[in-house]
Amino acid sequence: MRSVAVTGLGAVTPLGVGFRRAWSRLIKGDCGIVSVADRAPREQYAALPSRIAGIVPEGPRDQGGWNSTEWLEKGDERRMARFAQYAMAAANEALEDAGWAPTRDNDLEATGVYIGSGIGSFDDVYDTSVAYSQGGYKKVSPLFVPRLLINLAAGHISMRHGFRGPNHASTTACTTGAHALGDAARLIAFGDADVMVAGGAESCIHPLAIAGFARARSLATDWNSTPQLASRPFDRERAGFVIGEGAGVMVLEELQHARARGARIYALLQGYGISSDAHHMTAPLASGDGAYAAMRRALRRAGVAPSEVDYVNAHATSTQLGDAAENKAVKRLMLEGPEGKDRANEINVSSVKGAIGHLLGAAGSVEGIFTALSVKEGILPPTLNLESPGDPPEDFDCNYVPKTAQRLPVKVAVSNSFGFGGTNASLVFTKYD
Repeated sequence: MRSVAVTGLGAVTPLGVGFRRAWSRLIKGDCGIVSVADRAPREQYAALPSRIAGIVPEGPRDQGGWNSTEWLEKGDERRMARFAQYAMAAANEALEDAGWAPTRDNDLEATGVYIGSGIGSFDDVYDTSVAYSQGGYKKVSPLFVPRLLINLAAGHISMRHGFRGPNHASTTACTTGAHALGDAARLIAFGDADVMVAGGAESCIHPLAIAGFARARSLATDWNSTPQLASRPFDRERAGFVIGEGAGVMVLEELQHARARGARIYALLQGYGISSDAHHMTAPLASGDGAYAAMRRALRRAGVAPSEVDYVNAHATSTQLGDAAENKAVKRLMLEGPEGKDRANEINVSSVKGAIGHLLGAAGSVEGIFTALSVKEGILPPTLNLESPGDPPEDFDCNYVPKTAQRLPVKVAVSNSFGFGGTNASLVFTKYD
């Protein structure tokens, strides 16, 4: 089986556009969660119980902001839904970072794209439904269906760059981004491609979307006046996730192919494990069995023992049940073995969702980027707003990197993603020397 290297990164996040800006702000402890109470339509947002979100900042590109005219080509904004625009920008950054701009037929045929989204273009569905209801057939844009299709993010990227390898998409709720990275790595491992542009994108900050999650009692509602405090992974006061938007894209490359062209290698994507809870539409197994199975399978595929893991980038969305289940799964796996009982406080776990919120279908890929950077640079990103781990506190006795980043050599890191429907994925990144 062929090895897979991470050679390019690109990100659009609430901490800024561009992976370097997002990473530096994350490490400094900045937060991209803001109030949406004054966004249009103001009366709809103001009536919601949760009026906060992780929003991609508007502004000039040289300041890490989003201005579509600076990131996209003429006509892209009309043809592409916002989630696909974010994916295109992140992919372009990742390809530039990787130094991969092939022109030969063999290279173009060996390069593929795999981009997913959990929900896709929510705005188009809502706006077109209203327009059709009020005005009928002629109010429906001919671009309505193409803008809806989740695989069009990958399609637009492949058309822009002429990539003729695998062209694929995943849509597995909040596990989408991790599934896209893991599946793309397998396409390389099995010889279907030498290079894959892979990740996830999401943009559904909309009153109806927030209303739906709020009615499901999934969102934080008690911090509308202090949005930066709302997402509290592993904290005993956690009370729901904060919706976010963005995109994360990696250039994944067969190791020998990357070495032959002298590419910079951030890390190896060495393990990928997937599982199902087979339990409930939205709630995880309280035992954490599904998360445990995904991590165990990923480590087995990577040929890594649990005791060798230096860092776990947790899915931890700041919900009571979800964080507790993942915490239980991480401790169960990492404490296995004769030395396990004595090393609970040596397990390094953090969640970046205190800084960016939950990016849904983009979460796994953005967090995968941060995990690869942790391996490359030896820095653990902080878990913001972590005042008192729990509940109960005796079960939360790992190092959750509270509030402040920590420097630590990282040779092996796990990135977790779990989604509605009980779908789980874990990725294992290892240091490349």
